[in-house]
Amino acid sequence: MADWIPDVLGDEFEQLTLDLDADDEGPVVATLVRALPPEPAWWGRLLGRRRGLHDVDVLYVHGWSDYFFQKRLARFWTSRGARFFALDLRKYGRSLRDGQTPGFITDLATYDEDIAAALDAMGRGEDGKAAGRRLVLLGHSTGGLTLSLWASRHPKTADAVILNSPWLEFQVASARPLIAPVAELQARWAPRDVAPQVDLGFYTRAQQEVADDTDPMDIDLTWRPAQTMAVHAGWFHAILVGHGAVAAGLAIDVPVCVLLSARSAPPTRWSEILTRVDSVLVVDDIARASLKLGPSVTVERIEGALHDVFLSRHEAREEAYARLARWVTGWSATS
Repeated sequence: MADWIPDVLGDEFEQLTLDLDADDEGPVVATLVRALPPEPAWWGRLLGRRRGLHDVDVLYVHGWSDYFFQKRLARFWTSRGARFFALDLRKYGRSLRDGQTPGFITDLATYDEDIAAALDAMGRGEDGKAAGRRLVLLGHSTGGLTLSLWASRHPKTADAVILNSPWLEFQVASARPLIAPVAELQARWAPRDVAPQVDLGFYTRAQQEVADDTDPMDIDLTWRPAQTMAVHAGWFHAILVGHGAVAAGLAIDVPVCVLLSARSAPPTRWSEILTRVDSVLVVDDIARASLKLGPSVTVERIEGALHDVFLSRHEAREEAYARLARWVTGWSATS
């Protein structure tokens, strides 16, 4: 295995390249990023005090057309004593190699290899169970769908699942059963066919409009373009299969927290309202789908939040972190 090296996010972070099995485009890797823990206060060391989440590992997985860059999210966990790791999946961000089709897979279960390699590098073994530490899975959008499916297939591995606007249902839920057979045929015969670009860049503009000076972020537009990466038929079919599995009901055997915006609006033309809503998903449908994840699900609706609740305007962003802190405190006290 390669060594940990400095990460693009600066001195607080390191990255590790995870070699995976090659595919038809050649060698494949994933990249694990870890946040270096803050130095404990002298009085804490003197008294031997341990912070509340000292026995917790967090694994974050990003969404579609995305990568990990959220320093504050990492600090939220490390300041409470947890070890924080983020995974740039194959063909995304730090893991994208020349000649690869960005983000392309034909089955979300393909990411089992990426997740197993990450868990092993975290010292948990490939099945995630070997560390004697609690495991929190934290996923955004498509990453939330991926981790939900993974947690359901791997019972008694995670101790909590936290989802930031998970993509659990197609934007026109009633149409999914009708388009799924067509998508399956297209994926079978022409998996790399590209759908027309429908993203007008308004979600990225909304993030820029509400940028928070107290929580600055430096985003690499090569890895997270203003308009999403090309959508290929094989990938789209994989997403619909995942949505169908959620609709049929998953069996996540640990508490789940779902953070969502209070409202949605279609991004058909620019308007200031897009700076206060989820313009990617239909949040009411996601809230309903969340209840299919398992027997213990908390849904937190945040007024004024964007699709990534932690990239919202200041007030909504602070509320998102406050809701997360409240839920984590309750979970940690009872788990």
